[in-house]
Amino acid sequence: MSPQLPPVVPAVTAELVAALSPRLRKRLDSGIAKLADRPVVRDGAVVRIAVDDDTDLELHAPDGAVRGADAVRCGCLLAPDCLHRAAAASLAPVAEDTDSAAPQDRSAAEEDTAQAPETVTPEQRAAVRAVQLATSAVLEAGTDGAGAVLQAELLRAAHTARLAGLHRAAATAVSVVTALRAARAADPAYHLTELAAGLYDVLSVAHRLPSASGGELTALRGTARQPYRPDGSLRLYGLFSEPVLTASGYAGAVTWTADAEGRLYQVSDVAPGGAGRAVGAADRTVRIGDTALTHRELARAGLAVSGATVSPTGRLGAGAGVRAVRAPGAGWHEEPVARLWAEPVPDQIARALAGGRDLLFLDVTLTGTAAETAGDCLLAEGAGVPLRLTAAHDDPALPHRDNLRLLSAAPGTRLRVVARLTPAPHPRAQLLAAEHPTRADTRLDIGLDRLQGADLPTTTAAAAAAATGSVPVSASPSDEAPIHLLRRRVHQAVSGGRPVLALPGDTRADARQLRRSGLTTAAELLTDLHSAAADRAHDVFGRLRPTDPDRFARAWLAAAHYTRELDRTLCLAAWTP
Repeated sequence: MSPQLPPVVPAVTAELVAALSPRLRKRLDSGIAKLADRPVVRDGAVVRIAVDDDTDLELHAPDGAVRGADAVRCGCLLAPDCLHRAAAASLAPVAEDTDSAAPQDRSAAEEDTAQAPETVTPEQRAAVRAVQLATSAVLEAGTDGAGAVLQAELLRAAHTARLAGLHRAAATAVSVVTALRAARAADPAYHLTELAAGLYDVLSVAHRLPSASGGELTALRGTARQPYRPDGSLRLYGLFSEPVLTASGYAGAVTWTADAEGRLYQVSDVAPGGAGRAVGAADRTVRIGDTALTHRELARAGLAVSGATVSPTGRLGAGAGVRAVRAPGAGWHEEPVARLWAEPVPDQIARALAGGRDLLFLDVTLTGTAAETAGDCLLAEGAGVPLRLTAAHDDPALPHRDNLRLLSAAPGTRLRVVARLTPAPHPRAQLLAAEHPTRADTRLDIGLDRLQGADLPTTTAAAAAAATGSVPVSASPSDEAPIHLLRRRVHQAVSGGRPVLALPGDTRADARQLRRSGLTTAAELLTDLHSAAADRAHDVFGRLRPTDPDRFARAWLAAAHYTRELDRTLCLAAWTP
């Protein structure tokens, strides 16, 4: 996926792919691969791709995104019925809602006041069924088989869902397409667990919505935008900044602040871009009021805001009526900020698992490092349990991994940190910010500030150099509990599709091990998942009937739901000393 291309709204991609002949559809994935290697130049709001020496393809994005099929123009002889237009739309990032990427202020009076029906409408039933079928087809094919045609079908279903008022299903379906593209392009930002979570969310909403009512139906429908409501005057204290770098082509920074009661607020600067924008956004002036503070400065200072507007998730608006001036900050060991670390860790975990904020405020002692398949992690003791602190981003332009590697060379160092919970059967979190290991009252934004060997305690300076060359390997983590036998199959289905689970093999040994561990339901779900994958009935002439993607999707959803809920239970237990 080229970060130079402007994002394209889902309906445009779906329209261009649907217009292709069957012959051209078969060539679409190879056409995308060829187009990805062609030169790209930007001229204002127009991006040009050199299809060949004599032909250009243009994407017109006057407001930053391509919003109509006629905005994708090709100069080849077969245009507008050529392969190039659909390939370019499929290669470009999927356009996100304005609210997701760069929120704008909206008062309560500006919100849509129309009352949604109290029950699911026929139009919504049809739309969610289309999403369910398209998602099931993606799951059936796996990442290797879910090419541009299947992606376009899911984008079309997402567009239909959005028109029907099913905003949650639409947004999650788009995120699945983004993750699929990242997987097929071997994007370092891609994570199998995130794609699996996206597929689970889409199928779960599609399964529950037809029979939902009341508050559950409202939550499953979702909202078109995040309304910003007036919140009067706020006195905020900076906590830390983190870079934002998404697989969908957005980048920037978010600075977290807290008020005197411990409520968290964010100031964001996220827009289309790559790692360079994520690195540079920290030194941009925050877009709120007349303050000249940068994100990096705000993370260590304070802010007095009047006429504040705030989204339900705590994001501060930047409307014309908002005023903000710099104010003194507070250290992590000073009130009112210190109260964030005073909350018992199990209470923080329980809130995060219940859908609340996922930030953890921990006091830890560094103990070393461990090598894992996804990369090295930092070992520490905190809240009476051993925990693993991982990198929030793998992009080499960001210093996450280098900082973790250096910190691992300072065992015994006590630090106050901020991390983001990673639900797992063992204590695990992404390290976002920490105290400086040798400078009192100095904070480090792990994704923005780059540590040096000289920053470590002198007794570990020599070890810091060694840490860049070799990393000790620890024993396998505690997540190798029997539930991994089912979780592994859930993830295999996402990457390889139904055919991988349909391969001949004896699953009875795994089922027996799950039963011996008391996980009888897991054993039954594993057996049913393999049975659904291998179910190929014959007709009266002995020919194989088509597979039933619905049955396979239901079996996968049940297995994914079970592992998800069990992982949550094990996670909470693991964080409780």
